[in-house]
Amino acid sequence: MKHWWWKSLAIGLLLFASIAALWTPLSPALVHVEPDRIAPGPMEVLVTGYNSNFSNAGSSISFFENDGQRFCPERTEVVDDRHLRLFVQVPGGLRSSMTDLQVGQLRYPGAFYTQELGEGIADRNCEEGHVQDGVFTFPNRSILYESIRNLHFHVPMWFTMIALMAISMWKSTQVLGNTSLDRDRDALAAVHVGLLFCALGLMTGALWARATWGAFWTSDVKLNGAAVTALIYLAYLVLRGSVPDAHKRARLAAIYNIFAFMLLVMFLFVVPRLNAVDSLHPGNGGNSGFSDLDLDNRLRIIFYPAVLGWILLGLWMYDLRRRTSRLNELLEQ
Repeated sequence: MKHWWWKSLAIGLLLFASIAALWTPLSPALVHVEPDRIAPGPMEVLVTGYNSNFSNAGSSISFFENDGQRFCPERTEVVDDRHLRLFVQVPGGLRSSMTDLQVGQLRYPGAFYTQELGEGIADRNCEEGHVQDGVFTFPNRSILYESIRNLHFHVPMWFTMIALMAISMWKSTQVLGNTSLDRDRDALAAVHVGLLFCALGLMTGALWARATWGAFWTSDVKLNGAAVTALIYLAYLVLRGSVPDAHKRARLAAIYNIFAFMLLVMFLFVVPRLNAVDSLHPGNGGNSGFSDLDLDNRLRIIFYPAVLGWILLGLWMYDLRRRTSRLNELLEQ
């Protein structure tokens, strides 16, 4: 049983991360206002929230803020938990073209495009209310919304693939200094499992791209780099099948595999981070990183166990694949 502790750990981490990633609710947020333009005069604004609890939030809980100056609705009508109707007299002379909306603790930056600007208005005292929030929630980010849960599946797939390809590269370096074919068989097993996680990473990434960018595939440099990386390792398998001599095949495949891992690092980590390259991915093409804007401590509690759990699962699968290949070789002999 001592040899099974890390496998039990992998199962426990994956169960914890998967259940938490799918069941944890998102934080309340303001997602829509209608109309989204305001001008001086009386207006009726319908506010839509997500996972909000407007029914228990009280009445005077809202204010508008323009360039640091606030004005309040004259009346607030709670439609239901997700909808709030505000009756407001918009003052003339607001200084900025964008006006924020605050409902309790929920803020909607740039909610309204503001017309007929001026020199500013007199500050008004607006009462701040409170909107109930859950005990533990995921952050509710614009564009991402519910798809933020995919962070715990998509990103660990790539971490696991990279770990397996690194193992394969290390085994290939050992092949060059050793005539034994055992290391070559281990390198091949790592690539087989690594390509499986590469495919899972591409599929989960395509689903995420459809939810956030509107298409399963775009001309993003990191997406194209991931596809090229997959093709490079598929070519590794083709190369192995084209050389009949086992020892010659092992040495050629080892040299190719070392360069393949170098290209993996280049396509996934170096090229996408160049400022001259456009990329939709966070942390690439000059963009802020996901950890800078979206990855907070609530997500980290689930994210890090998910990464460790998937990597341990990948190592488990690699171990099974390596042992199976060894048994098949013994049966053939």
